[in-house]
Amino acid sequence: MPVQIPTAFAGRLRGRPADEVGGIDGDTWLERLPQAVAGYLDEWELRPDGAPWFGENALVVPVRRRTGVKAALKLTWPHAEARHEPLALRLWAGRGAVELLAADPSAYVVLLERLDGDRDLTTVPILEACEEIGWLFTTLDQPAPPQVDRVDVKAKRWRRQLAAHPVSVPRRLCDQARSTLDGLLDDAPAPRLVHEDLHDMNVLAPLDDRRGRWVAIDPKPVAGEWAYAVAPIVWNRADAASAAHNFRTHVRLRAEVVADAAQLDPDRVQEWTFVRLVLNALWAAEYGRPADGFRGRMIALAKAFSDPFG
Repeated sequence: MPVQIPTAFAGRLRGRPADEVGGIDGDTWLERLPQAVAGYLDEWELRPDGAPWFGENALVVPVRRRTGVKAALKLTWPHAEARHEPLALRLWAGRGAVELLAADPSAYVVLLERLDGDRDLTTVPILEACEEIGWLFTTLDQPAPPQVDRVDVKAKRWRRQLAAHPVSVPRRLCDQARSTLDGLLDDAPAPRLVHEDLHDMNVLAPLDDRRGRWVAIDPKPVAGEWAYAVAPIVWNRADAASAAHNFRTHVRLRAEVVADAAQLDPDRVQEWTFVRLVLNALWAAEYGRPADGFRGRMIALAKAFSDPFG
C-alpha cells in the first residue's frame, strides 16, 4: 500500500516557488513525492512502519530496514539551508546528532536512525532545555568543512537588509544591529561547524538509552561561531516568555544559561542574539503575516537584548 502524503503537509508546499539552489517548486516536488517515496523504499529495502510525520519542508516516513531495525526515511523539499544536512550528519557521526544511515544528497533524501518523536526538549522546563542545548553545542563542536555556507558571507546580504530598514521595524534597532554585526565580524574566531537552528523542538530523545539523553535533528549547518546559534532557543516557546514575571529577565536568562553550559563568551552571545532577532523582524516585515504577531515578538525580544549582559 503506497504511503499517503498528509494533506496538511501538501498544503504547506503548494504554491511555493523554487529555491535558487534547490531548483524545484513545491507543486512539482509534491507531484513527484509518492513515486520518490516508493523508489527509496525499494532501493534501500525498507517497509513503512506507521503514519508519516512532517515539518515545514520535509516528510519523514517511519520505516523498518530489512533486518527489522527501526529507521526514518526523510525526504526534504530542495532548498539552500538543507543541502548540506547529509554532510553535517556524516561529520557528527551520531555524536550529539541523529545518526545518518544512508543518503542521496543530490535528491535531499536521507535515511536516519529512528528517534522518539513524542519526546523533544519542549517536554522539560525551559531553563533545563537551555542547559541541554548548551551541552549539545560542546558535543557537536568541530572545525567547519569548506563546503558549508559561511556566516560572514551571509552577513553581506544582512547588512544590505539592515541598511534598508522598513518602516515597520524601528530604525534604531536596524542601525544598532548593523553596527553590532560589523563588530562581531571584525573579531570573529575561526569558523566551526554550527547548527544554526538548534532549538528545543529540534532535539529529540533516542529510542536507545545508550545513545544518551538527547540528540539534535534537522541541521542547518553553517560555518561560524556557536554564539551565533543561541538565538533560536530564545525566540521559541513564546508562551513561556509572555507568562514570565519579567519578560526581559526571562529571555536573557535563557541565553545566559546556554552560554554558561557551552562556555561561550556571554557578550558575543548577547550581540549575535540581538542581531538575529532584528533580522527575524526584517524577514517578518517582508514575508510574514501581520496577524500572527511574529514581527512584534521579534522586536520585543530584540529590545530585550539591545544592551550588554550585566
